[in-house]
Amino acid sequence: MLRRITVLLMIIIGYLLQTTLFKSISLAGIVPNILIILTSAFGFMRGKNEGMFIGFVSGLLIDIFFGSILGFYALVYMFIGYLNGFFRRIFYPEDIKLPMILIGASEFLYCFICYIFLFLLRGRLHLGYYFIHIILPDIVYTVLVTLIIYKGILFVNEWLESHETGRA
Repeated sequence: MLRRITVLLMIIIGYLLQTTLFKSISLAGIVPNILIILTSAFGFMRGKNEGMFIGFVSGLLIDIFFGSILGFYALVYMFIGYLNGFFRRIFYPEDIKLPMILIGASEFLYCFICYIFLFLLRGRLHLGYYFIHIILPDIVYTVLVTLIIYKGILFVNEWLESHETGRA
């Protein structure tokens, strides 16, 4: 129960940071995706189910406040959390390379899925422009912010695991 409450609190804080603080310090209109960082991190730290749960709640928040189709972002985030869950077996807390690669790949997948379903199907075929001006800066900015907040996410996860094993 403590894990669910803590994770929900982290999602709400991440959502608020993403939509307020980081919106005000955006670079060329690009904002780091804190919810992708949370979804990916808990996906490869805790597995597929936890990644799907966090992805669903994160995407649902985006859908409710910013989405035009209810459930689109929830499905995308849930898919990303599920895919990151496959890497739980090769996750080591002291290694920073795997989280950086997975979060960068998750951000690319998120941007590419959004491009396909929100732009390409409407007849906007400028993939090169979209990749250079939107996807690439978004990935770089998200990975740079990951360097800052990943240790905090890892600390919270380890604290929750030690609390769970202490009770068991």
